Amino acid sequence: MDKVSFGYEDVAPAEKTARVMQVFERVASRYDLMNDLMSGGMHRLWKDRFVRLVNPRPGERVLDMAGGTGDVAFRMLRAGARVTVADINPAMLEVGRKRAAERGLADADLQWAEENAEKLSFADVSFDAYTIAFGIRNVTDVPAALREAHRVLKRGGRFFCLEFSTTEWPGFAEAYDAYSHRVVPKIGGVVAGDRDSYRYLIESIRRFPDMAGFRALVAEAGFAQAKVRPILGGLVAIHSGWKI
Repeated sequence: MDKVSFGYEDVAPAEKTARVMQVFERVASRYDLMNDLMSGGMHRLWKDRFVRLVNPRPGERVLDMAGGTGDVAFRMLRAGARVTVADINPAMLEVGRKRAAERGLADADLQWAEENAEKLSFADVSFDAYTIAFGIRNVTDVPAALREAHRVLKRGGRFFCLEFSTTEWPGFAEAYDAYSHRVVPKIGGVVAGDRDSYRYLIESIRRFPDMAGFRALVAEAGFAQAKVRPILGGLVAIHSGWKI
């Protein structure tokens, strides 16, 4: 792997990893607020739907990768699952720990781990489900991360990924493209004091594979019944697969 995308730039893999780390260190404290502003609060509905599809059951072990702030993990914890929140960025994990403490969720069923999605420290067949929401496009080696997800899942385990994609609705696609490129970085500059990080986050969506392309990557990692459920014509998509 000679070059990978960092937004619209092509950079060395090690440089992307370092620069993505810097992005999330800068935006960690305002990350969830910015999600509300950028999506008009709709990210909450998308995550609710996502967790309903994951269908976490009492006692199940779930690995929530790139879940630093705990937004998805807290939903699964309420269903009785035992959740490990993993993130490569300690600043994001710190935000999640503080939020958990504020909600009285600091218990044995909620664990926190600093992990690289491309090379997890967990043993084979450790989890019943693997989730990743709005994180996979920031991974340097996406196929490696998908293979690791497959490795740590038990047989019958399920993989779910919530990620931005490209809407196929005529008119809406052009309107959202204009909004995301022109408005979102300005919001990031005003609210988070970081226009450039949000410009990268928008550009990273444009460089990420489309729904069919990512579904193919999920299947190539070994997952059976790889499928995609588009939301808003594919503006956001929920990908899933099973380990058999």
